[in-house]
Amino acid sequence: MGQPGVPAPVNPYRIGEAAALLGVSADTMRRWVDAGRVAAERDEHGHRIIPGAELAAFARELARPETAAAEGRPSSARNRFPGIVTDVVLGDVAAQVEIQAGPFRVVSLISRESAEELGLVPGAAATAVIKSTNVMVELR
Repeated sequence: MGQPGVPAPVNPYRIGEAAALLGVSADTMRRWVDAGRVAAERDEHGHRIIPGAELAAFARELARPETAAAEGRPSSARNRFPGIVTDVVLGDVAAQVEIQAGPFRVVSLISRESAEELGLVPGAAATAVIKSTNVMVELR
């Protein structure tokens, strides 16, 4: 670990690493670099690398969904993960709903009534909308 209060340097990412972090193929990442959508440099071996700050800025840009306000549904939630419903377990009162959002599995407990009203079944397109004041962050 570094000095307290001093941010640790962020290493650059190779194309494959950047692609994995964004949940896309390395080919897609290369196309984005070739198109100038994200800046890349060459390392001492000639491999393309993307500085961590550049990748973070690009990830923010990618994550900007069409705003809910533009869809007529204003919301204070900022964490929106579009995906596909992979499982729904209906109980007497509650339902457990699993959504695969890119490489991420999101599990939600909602009322059975809500799950039925929304028509949540495996294969349905859905967006996990998360509003939380308690989010844990771990360094990899």
